Amino acid sequence: MPPAAYPDPATPAGYPELGWSPESGIAPTAEDFARRRQIRPADPIATMGVRAVVNRIGLVKLPPGQHEQEVKRDIEMVRRNFGGLRQVTVVNPKGGAGKTVAILLLAMTFGQKRGGYVLAWDNNETQGTLGMRAQQDFHSRTVRDMLRDLGQFQGPHGRIGDLSQYVRSQGEGMFDVLASDESATGGEMLTAAAFAEIREVVSRFYKLIFVDTGNNVRAQNWQAAMDATDQLVVTMSARNDSAETAARMLDHLEQSGRHRLVRQAVTVVSMPPSRKEIDLPAIQEHFAARTRAVLLAPYERLIDTGEPIRYGGLSSASRDAWLKIAAAVAEGL
Repeated sequence: MPPAAYPDPATPAGYPELGWSPESGIAPTAEDFARRRQIRPADPIATMGVRAVVNRIGLVKLPPGQHEQEVKRDIEMVRRNFGGLRQVTVVNPKGGAGKTVAILLLAMTFGQKRGGYVLAWDNNETQGTLGMRAQQDFHSRTVRDMLRDLGQFQGPHGRIGDLSQYVRSQGEGMFDVLASDESATGGEMLTAAAFAEIREVVSRFYKLIFVDTGNNVRAQNWQAAMDATDQLVVTMSARNDSAETAARMLDHLEQSGRHRLVRQAVTVVSMPPSRKEIDLPAIQEHFAARTRAVLLAPYERLIDTGEPIRYGGLSSASRDAWLKIAAAVAEGL
């Protein structure tokens, strides 16, 4: 049997997809070499679900299904370049409306899918719970400790290593937490000036800041957070009282001239263990007419326990839902 014929390595094969061949008499450039890979991108291969199992067997190569395509689109949206610092503020004056959970799960999702430089900041006017639901770190300092020591960050001073004495690293979550006082009698309420000073410092080290808010819409630091907001997230449980409080808060924002924040807001409705005796269609209809998107967050037992939340402990349904919510938030940034 004659030996297999191989192409002569000295004879270039050309780039016919770019309209160039050896007969053209013009040498290709490095740009031609790079562009050839962009002409026909590789066909996507499924990496999730039953299709991925079939692909691993090797009998056939199946493309991604609809669910996997949606997940990839959501991840791409979360990873897009926002062009600078962005602040997402989560609001509902009613306690138990899911603000703290939303802050943590949004920060976790952006941290996991996008990378670091993400901060979750508890801007509660008095006592907050973000530090309780987050993972603990080597210290228990809060925003008041940072406010007291802001002098070391003034001017050109202060490094990310110095800031780690005040924020709590969330490990696998790939984000940091700036907690508020966990004591109801921790001190006087934070002012608008205090909010601005803290934001000026943290904005040097983070590209994306998620701000948790308290229950008093008249508090100075609540108002200051609204003024600095790029994307508003309105949370509520699937209950009429939680939804009505949120609706009245939107009235307040519109009356104070913040119509754009309301129209571009993302509404997140947290579902209870059972859908009995909830008026979900009415809630969805009202907020769909006032805000840009209304999304549902499924019930998650891990969240309902009140214990610190770990991304790896969430169900796949919760991770997918919060990725969808994160993508809606990113679309507004």
